[in-house]
Amino acid sequence: MTNYMQNERLKKLDAIESQLCQMMASASQAFQELSKDKPSIKNVETQTNAFLKTLEAVDADISKQIQYLTRVSTGQAHEGSSYASMKVNHMAWHRLEHSRQRLNDLDRLRHQHQLQLQQHTQHHSLAPQPQPPQQQQQ
Repeated sequence: MTNYMQNERLKKLDAIESQLCQMMASASQAFQELSKDKPSIKNVETQTNAFLKTLEAVDADISKQIQYLTRVSTGQAHEGSSYASMKVNHMAWHRLEHSRQRLNDLDRLRHQHQLQLQQHTQHHSLAPQPQPPQQQQQ
């Protein structure tokens, strides 16, 4: 991400912070008006509407920031970041290591099977062969 883009993102976050301050000031003024003995409903409505309007703007701006961060963190392509390619490389490395482990396991099992076959063959070749029963002479 270029410095210009980083500065723009930071400026946008500063603007959101300012909107939050405005929103809180509107809410505070509405509460102050309501705490009076004879509140002006028009002033309360004006401050409440300002609060709600700012709240909608803050919500929209924060949602945009979250969407951007979601794209960045999930590896979707975005301007100037190598995160996506690093994530793909990391996952490929894990798949390679898993494949190596599975191949080693299969080779070990093949070797054990061959040894068992050799032992079985040797055992049967060394064992005396049963003689056919001889006919009894009468």
